[in-house]
Amino acid sequence: MSKSIFRKKSIDRILSDVASGFGDGEHSGSHLSKALGVRDLTLMGIAAVVGAGIFSTIGVASFHGGPGVTILFVITAITCGFSALCYAEFAARIPVAGSAYTYAYASFGELIAWIIGWDLLMEYAIGNIAVAISWSGYFVNLLELFGIHMPRWLTIDYVSALRAKDQLADLVAKGRVADITDQLKIDASAWTNSPGVDGFRLIANLPAVAIVIAITYLVYVGIRETKKATNAMVLLKVAIVIGVIIIGFFYVTPANWHPFMPNGFSGVMKGVSGVFFAYIGFDAISTTAEECENPQRDLPRGMIYSLIICTVLYILVAIVLTGMVSYKDLNVEDPLAFVFGKIGLHNISYVISVSAVIATASVLLIFQLGQPRIWMSMSRDGLLPKAFSRIHPKYHTPSFATIVTGFLVAVPALFMNMTEVTDLTSIGTLFAFVLVCGGVLLLPREAALKGRFKLPYFNGKWIVPLITIIIFAGCIYFKPPAQVEMVQGKRLKERSTIYESLTPADKNVLSDKANVMYDGRKGKQTADEYIKSLEDDKFNDVVRASSLPESQKYNTGFWGVVYNFPNYLFFILIAIISVYSFTRNFSLIPVLGLMSCFYLMTELGYTNWIRFLVWLVVGLAIYFTYSYKHSVMGKEHKIDVQM
Repeated sequence: MSKSIFRKKSIDRILSDVASGFGDGEHSGSHLSKALGVRDLTLMGIAAVVGAGIFSTIGVASFHGGPGVTILFVITAITCGFSALCYAEFAARIPVAGSAYTYAYASFGELIAWIIGWDLLMEYAIGNIAVAISWSGYFVNLLELFGIHMPRWLTIDYVSALRAKDQLADLVAKGRVADITDQLKIDASAWTNSPGVDGFRLIANLPAVAIVIAITYLVYVGIRETKKATNAMVLLKVAIVIGVIIIGFFYVTPANWHPFMPNGFSGVMKGVSGVFFAYIGFDAISTTAEECENPQRDLPRGMIYSLIICTVLYILVAIVLTGMVSYKDLNVEDPLAFVFGKIGLHNISYVISVSAVIATASVLLIFQLGQPRIWMSMSRDGLLPKAFSRIHPKYHTPSFATIVTGFLVAVPALFMNMTEVTDLTSIGTLFAFVLVCGGVLLLPREAALKGRFKLPYFNGKWIVPLITIIIFAGCIYFKPPAQVEMVQGKRLKERSTIYESLTPADKNVLSDKANVMYDGRKGKQTADEYIKSLEDDKFNDVVRASSLPESQKYNTGFWGVVYNFPNYLFFILIAIISVYSFTRNFSLIPVLGLMSCFYLMTELGYTNWIRFLVWLVVGLAIYFTYSYKHSVMGKEHKIDVQM
């Protein structure tokens, strides 16, 4: 079995299958329409990237990282740039739908291809749930600006309403009325005011479902219609973003850029999930390879151009945001509209709200376009039922797969919470990037051909081991607390966990220690208020230096090792990659992409890793119960053995 589950599909076989219209679902002779050029692909890339990130998560990331969040955007852009070059290499060699799934089938084999296909479901379908929920929030806010009010129980998910109700009751019971925010009251009112029977409440996010249905229909009826809608939305939202940047620069106060990294580098990296989520999508256009006029030339250009344009826009927006107001004010869901509203430019705030609705709709459009085409490729190979590769005779789109994608996004969007799916989407995408970068290393080298993208080759024989040595030497010399604790088999607990365990006496101990270390306590501040006001970096340093019991500060023993597991994996990985780079002359760009993407995965936290691994286990169960038995390559292998 070990050989059969890692059977590879050659590049020549993949290309010939597509050329012949291979696939049980395509016997009608219908094929995808070739309608996309490099301009369309670039605009689709921008459509997928410039969305919820620039209008929402950039605010929270700026709150944690301060003006230094621009560094995180650069780091993330470089990481995505390495991955984009690897995607471009694969797209040039294998210009077919399927994206990372097809690339993995050619480089790693069937089992890894299935894993990445299942993982891409997490990126596109689950990611789109988050985008649909985000769009709903922008749309409801836009209606409010025009005096139209929707009941809260029709615009919030069931879980969030229930949690808000319980949290409000808990704060009232404890007498902490001052901690009750207006937003908490509004969310809790959704539970109170909603209709229900026998304790069950009718609470659902209807705008999220409505936009998913509309976008799914648009994707269903054809690539040309999708292209026209995408191009129009992108041109409008980019024009608005550029306008925001230009106007915003006239209201910048340079003093707001100091301190540059108020919470240190770890504060900057705390926004990695939100910032990376803002970049997700440039890879989605690789799923349209069979609908490109010249995929080997245009797909790589489209991905790279869109990534460069989006990075420049993100950095400029981050600079303007953190310059217009203090980073402390940016922990809001709609930071762009918020900062212009705060300085009195309410008309600009209205325009931004309109742009946010358009921007998130375009992201939804590209992701809904990508997922069915990955399923179509998996169905062609027998790993999914043949209905998923059925091409509509009139619209020339993967019709059944598109409808299923719509259902899988629309139904959970009614009830799921956005926070719970954003991090899962980021870790799934990073895993896809890791495999694509690794897959390029396994491809045979080819000479450059005119009119086709070729990944530049830089020998990593000496550079990669040198980078690894510098990383290890830096940890040994500078002794960063997190790495020292990792070696000791312990991990500092989450701030919220530590805070909940503190007694009044513990708070006094921490407050006194913090005052000695930072001399920042104001005269009338209580110990509790002072501790709450500490930035994360300072709070963690105070806890480490305090006399609190080790068990109160750290996860130790077995759980210490478990919580550090992603970090152990990272250091083992870079050591192995260094050895292989030295002995096999690995190309530098994919190695750097692999290492940087895996590092960002370690920053997403233990909980997300557990959810991710559970998701993969479910996928493996489906593979071994259905896909392995129905694999086209597997059936051919059995016939060859029998002959």
